[in-house]
Amino acid sequence: MARTQKVDLMKISVLHLAEQYLEFVEQARALRIELAADYLVMAAWLAFLKSRLLLPPDPEAEGPSAEDMAAHLAFQLERLQAMRQAAARLMGRDRLGINRFQRGAPESIARKRRTQWQAGLIDLMRAYARLKTKDEFRPYAFDRQDVYTMEQALDRLRHLIGFAGEWTQLVDFLPDGWEGQGKRRRSATAATFAASLELARQGRLEIRQAESFAPISFRMKPTTERK
Repeated sequence: MARTQKVDLMKISVLHLAEQYLEFVEQARALRIELAADYLVMAAWLAFLKSRLLLPPDPEAEGPSAEDMAAHLAFQLERLQAMRQAAARLMGRDRLGINRFQRGAPESIARKRRTQWQAGLIDLMRAYARLKTKDEFRPYAFDRQDVYTMEQALDRLRHLIGFAGEWTQLVDFLPDGWEGQGKRRRSATAATFAASLELARQGRLEIRQAESFAPISFRMKPTTERK
């Protein structure tokens, strides 16, 4: 009553308090008897406090005075109100599992790696060949000492073709030192033949071959035909 009605303890009616107590006891009897006992203690304590406030103070009485008891009661009511407000703020916050949720534990994943090699007969032979030829391998280097270039053959044919006269075999135009057997002769023959094809394309030379694998001959194209 002091908290809700905002009244002074001196103005509390003991009769009204007793009527509230009896009504509450009737309602609480069917529920819990210990709750009615607590209310009886509270009502008796308030009636005792009211009598101490109304009666003149006894000089020989021991214990706290009525004013101290009233101040203590007001302090307890303030503490109760503060606890109720704190409880209301606490219950108004987001609740775990309802408004917010806890972060789950990270899932531990175990990774197992297993290497399985697969090789057939061809793979084994290739590996063996690589091991055997590893020390013998060397990069290819082109040997230009025994190479007769097409530019050299063209320059030689341009100077000699006018002195050939009739049909002359290709081997007669090979340079000195390149007529023998081996790769020098093959290089000079291929370069001279390529040069003769280039001059034939320009209309300065005629080429003929009697049959397959027969000697290749060529001559200077007549001036009248070139015009």
